[in-house]
Order: sequence, then C-alpha cells, then structure tokens
Amino acid sequence: MEQIHTEKACKQARLAIQDTLDVVGGKWKLVLITVLRNGPKKFNELSREIGISPRILSKELQELESHGLVSRTVCNTKPVTVEYALTEYSETLSEVVMSMHQWGVKHRQRVMELV
Repeated sequence: MEQIHTEKACKQARLAIQDTLDVVGGKWKLVLITVLRNGPKKFNELSREIGISPRILSKELQELESHGLVSRTVCNTKPVTVEYALTEYSETLSEVVMSMHQWGVKHRQRVMELV
C-alpha cells in the first residue's frame, strides 16, 4: 500500500501517534500492561513486582482504567483488596506491545555488541 506524504496525512499521523502516547506513554503504563497480560493482580502485588511506588501506581492504573484498558475489582476481603486486570479492549494493543518487545530485544543485542 503506497503512502502519500501530504501535509494533511503527516498531521493526521502525528495526531494519531500523539493520541497513542497520551494513552500508553510514560515509564510505567506499558510495563503494567505487560505484567497484567499474565493475569489479574492485586495492587500490592503490582507495586512489589514492578518496583513502583503506591502513589505512582495508583495514578497510572487510574489513567489506564479511564481509557478502558484496565478493570478494577474491589474484593470482598478484610482488609479490602483491589484487583486489576486487562480489559478486552486492551487486546487492541497486542500488536504494538509485541512489536516493541521485538524491537527492544534487537536493540539490547545491538547495544551489548557495541560494549
């Protein structure tokens, strides 16, 4: 498929990329999505596994939830615990996450060869 590089097409591409980065950009969001691909986790499990402060974790999870990528379930336990899981909509990011994983592996190999 041939791409036409017009000013309008380039602007639309920039906007689409910016929209994507607004949703999954930053240090933790894609890490959280990757960890949650292995199944639901409780808040404290996520905090320990990823090594993220509870305050930042809470903010990141709220943002992912507001975009429909993560669901939050309050468990009927004492004390109350909260479990997070990926939503069906999060599957729309699978191709992006896999591509980033593959690129990251190749990049790490390249960097290690240069050392």
